[in-house]
Amino acid sequence: MPHYTDPTGHSIYLSASPQRIISLVPSQTEFLYDLGLRDEVVGITKFCIHPDQWFRNKTRVGGTKQIRMETIHALQPDLILANKEENVKEQVEALQQHYPVWTSDINTPEEALDMIREVGIITGREQPALSLIREIEQAFNSLIIQERRKTCYLIWKDPYMSVGGDTFIHGMMKAAGFDNMLIDSTRYPALTLAELQLLAPECLLLSSEPFPFKEKHCTELEKVLPGTQVLLVDGEMFSWYGSRMREAPAYFQQLQTYLK
Repeated sequence: MPHYTDPTGHSIYLSASPQRIISLVPSQTEFLYDLGLRDEVVGITKFCIHPDQWFRNKTRVGGTKQIRMETIHALQPDLILANKEENVKEQVEALQQHYPVWTSDINTPEEALDMIREVGIITGREQPALSLIREIEQAFNSLIIQERRKTCYLIWKDPYMSVGGDTFIHGMMKAAGFDNMLIDSTRYPALTLAELQLLAPECLLLSSEPFPFKEKHCTELEKVLPGTQVLLVDGEMFSWYGSRMREAPAYFQQLQTYLK
């Protein structure tokens, strides 16, 4: 019986390609759709907003942090996809008592490509997965960065929270031409407004998720950071690992045109 070991060291055993898949990771849900697993995916979370027809029609098993065990049991999955950061460890371990759970741990764009390859193999969609990897690599290789900017990227407000050098977002910032000023920090450090002013970044990127920054927040911060260009950016392009990475380079190229 084939077995697969995920990045957390947990092994699963599958006798055949899975026919009843639950995804607990929004970006990987979109990826499963792009692999052509239309009927095989039976459950998603309430945050799996892409593709829209799945969001409207697939069974929702709760959120990424609060899953509904009874709904999952009713679906009887033969594979569950989870993520170390996005899902709760105790909930994942509880699921492992009943079902094959493959948990990704993605901190770099390279690890995201490894996930695409491995999930493609597990689901019997290796060739579409490899084609997607080639498309992503070609898109990033064609990205032209004219000038790099010292940048902070905010994911939250009250308190302000940014991203450290050991995150997937950091890797995407680097590819997009933004030098993360908090590269020496880990995970998601909190920042006061005074600390932001002291850093005085050339660029301040306000993500559309998980906190829904809006243009009004750009205006507020521009007033207290007079030497900083503040931009509202699409958080999915910086934080969704999976097939969304195929679209990110074109978005990053467009962002370059907005830089002063």
